Amino acid sequence: MVKIRLTRGGAKKRPFYHIIVTDSRSARDGRNIERVGYFNPVAQGQEKRVEMNLERVKYWVANGAQFTDKVGNLYKEALKTQAPAA
Repeated sequence: MVKIRLTRGGAKKRPFYHIIVTDSRSARDGRNIERVGYFNPVAQGQEKRVEMNLERVKYWVANGAQFTDKVGNLYKEALKTQAPAA
């Protein structure tokens, strides 16, 4: 099964996550199919907290990919914050 989930990056005590599409059997920080965005939980000021390529996410969901719980919540947040492409 294909999942849309987070993979961790960043420094110690300063996490940064990439939102990726991957096979559910892959390790958390292992092989991925495509990177579709990022999540910065410690964003301050003008930094973006969530950035997602909504077109690609919709494509993967239409082809059977499933969100993890956290990425599902981030997707809803991204829909509110990112203006739809005209």
